Amino acid sequence: MKKLTNESKIGVMGSGTMGIGIALVAAINGHEVFLFEVSSNALERAKIDHKIFLKRSVEKGKKTETESNEILNRIHYRDSFEFDQACSMYIEAIVENLELKQEVFSNLDKLSGSETILCSNTSSLSITSIAAACENQSRVIGTHFFNPAPLLPLVEIVPGIETSAETVNEVKELIAAWGKSPVIAKDTPGFIVNRVARPFYGEALRILEESIADVPTIDWALKKFGGFKMGPFELMDMIGNDVNFSVTETVFKEFYYDPRFKPSLIQKRLVEAKHFGRKSGKGFYDYSDGAAAPQPVEDEKLGKEIVNRILSMLINEAADAVYMNIASKEDVDLAMTKGTNYPKGLLKWADEIGIKNVVHSLTELKEFYDEDRYRVNPLLKNMAKNNLKFYE
Repeated sequence: MKKLTNESKIGVMGSGTMGIGIALVAAINGHEVFLFEVSSNALERAKIDHKIFLKRSVEKGKKTETESNEILNRIHYRDSFEFDQACSMYIEAIVENLELKQEVFSNLDKLSGSETILCSNTSSLSITSIAAACENQSRVIGTHFFNPAPLLPLVEIVPGIETSAETVNEVKELIAAWGKSPVIAKDTPGFIVNRVARPFYGEALRILEESIADVPTIDWALKKFGGFKMGPFELMDMIGNDVNFSVTETVFKEFYYDPRFKPSLIQKRLVEAKHFGRKSGKGFYDYSDGAAAPQPVEDEKLGKEIVNRILSMLINEAADAVYMNIASKEDVDLAMTKGTNYPKGLLKWADEIGIKNVVHSLTELKEFYDEDRYRVNPLLKNMAKNNLKFYE
C-alpha cells in the first residue's frame, strides 16, 4: 500500500452536501481531486457551491484570491462513475442505500489500483456489509465526516471486519494531516456519535410526550442549565426531522429493537406531515414570516430536572459505548465535543457530577417506569460501587 501524501490524488463519489464538502477539504489540503457525479445538474451545483465557499473565505481573509483559484483548479468534475487507477484513495458519499453502495464498491474494487484505499462516508450502514461487495476487503474503511465537512473537525474512522491495520493507520494519519480530529469506532450501528447522541433527542421527546414540559421549555433548560448551544428540538429542526427520525429508526432496527433507541410517534407524525423543520418552514417550531416564537416556562427546578434526566441518559449511552468496546473513553468524549459540539465530554462530565449520582438518577427512572429503556450500564454500576472515575 502506497503512503498517502498531499500529492495523492483523491476521488470522491457523489456531489451531495457531504461529497461537495469532502472534495473541498481534500483540495484545500493540496490534493488533486476528482468529483464523480452521474447528475450533470448536481455537478454544476457543486461547482457553484465550491466557488461560493471559497469566495466567502477570501472575503473573510482566510484565503487569498490566488489560493482560492488554485484550490478550484485542483478539483476536476466528472459526470460519470468511470474510474481509473489514478487515485490513491476514493471516498464514497452517495445516498444511504446499501445495494447502491455495494455496486459502487464492486466497481471500484475491479477498476481502481490494487493498492487504492476505498472509503465510505456512510453514517448508518455497516462497513463490513459494504466491503462484502469487494474481493479485497482489507482496503475498505469508513470515513464518516460531519456536516459541514470543511468546518466540523470530527471524522469517525470505522474499520470493517477485514480492514487491515495498515489501511486504518494510513487513513487516520491522512485525516489528521487535514487538520481533522479522527476517532476510531467499531463497525456497529450509529458508530459513536449517532449512537451516543440518541438520548439527546429521544429523552427530550419522551419528556414532551408525557407533558412534563413543552418544546421551548425543554430547549431552554438544555441551553440554560446544560450549556448546550442548541436545544434538542431546535437541533432536530435544523438537521431535518426526516433525517433525524430516519437515523433513529435505523439504529433502533439495527440494535434488534432495543427500547433505548425507540423512535417517537410525535416525530413520526411530523415527518408524515412533511414538517421537517427549517427546510420546510415548519417543524417543532414555525419558521414562517411573522410567526411568534413560543416562550419557555422558566422554572429553574423543572429545568434542572430535565437536564439531569437527559444528561444521565447520554452518559449511560456513552458508558455503554466504552463497555461494549465501540471506542475508547477518550475517543467517545472527543467525538461528542468535536462532532456534536457538546459543552463537555460526557464521561468527563460524569466524573464531575459523580458517577454515583448518575447511577442514582438512572435507577430512579428504571424503578419508576419499569422499562428496559432505563437500565443502568454495568460499567457505571461497577464504577459507582467501587468509587471509580473515568479520568483519575
